[in-house]
Amino acid sequence: TMPDGLKENDFFPTPIITPSTKADAGHDEDISKEQIIATGLATAEDWTILEKYTLALFARGKEIAAKRGLILVDTKYEFGKIGDEIFLMDEIHTPDSSRYFFAEGFEERQEAGERQKQLSKEFVREWLIQNNFMGKEGQTVPAMSDEWIDVISKRYIELYENVIGDKFKPEALASAETNERIVKSIEKFS
Repeated sequence: TMPDGLKENDFFPTPIITPSTKADAGHDEDISKEQIIATGLATAEDWTILEKYTLALFARGKEIAAKRGLILVDTKYEFGKIGDEIFLMDEIHTPDSSRYFFAEGFEERQEAGERQKQLSKEFVREWLIQNNFMGKEGQTVPAMSDEWIDVISKRYIELYENVIGDKFKPEALASAETNERIVKSIEKFS
């Protein structure tokens, strides 16, 4: 149960894990811990491990964000299993999988009932919805002006610089160079 009196963007006493699974098409589908175990997607033991990994990753993400003046609000982790071993399967704490608020002024904005200053892809999602796109079957992504694409790029760069703590340095790479770098990075972990 949720504590009484929570307002939008108030924090839960402890993080809440809301599992989902990949749908054949469209958006991820919500699923409960009980359904995961009952359908054999994971055993009860696997769930305990997944919960431990999730909470540890979130705690570490919050710690890193706090050092940069940010609050890790929520995020998504994707796990898979190879044999008996559970693996983290995708990126973590990126603007595509997470929302960050600026810590400075957070409490004041909460008290005043103002929107939080955030770094995430949420502003793109809001723009898409305002332009009648919700990712539903048959919908076409609306055209984005060069100016809007520039705004998106600058916001992603701002998030990169805030989370990483380094200046973003764009590089002009040919497609082959990009592919080569990706392969080399993956090979480091193979």
